[in-house]
Amino acid sequence: MGAPREIEEGYEVFTHDGDEAFGAVREVAPHGRPELTVYVENNGDFAVPFSAIIDVHSGKVIVDCGKLDPRLKQAIGHAHDAEDPNYEAP
Repeated sequence: MGAPREIEEGYEVFTHDGDEAFGAVREVAPHGRPELTVYVENNGDFAVPFSAIIDVHSGKVIVDCGKLDPRLKQAIGHAHDAEDPNYEAP
């Protein structure tokens, strides 16, 4: 799963389908490496190995948290910290 041809820059990245996205794909296979560069909200860019990709569909990339670097897992846990919980979209 997760062949580069299935994934495009801008796809949102999730730990579970139906959850809130924690980031977006910035680059697929940078410098030929078998990974994605993913921008994690409020934390910057991280590498996600293709082996961590569970599914790709509808502009979404679903990853297996158990296969992610501990620093990335920590960043995911704080991806939405800067959001205002009282904000309501117009």
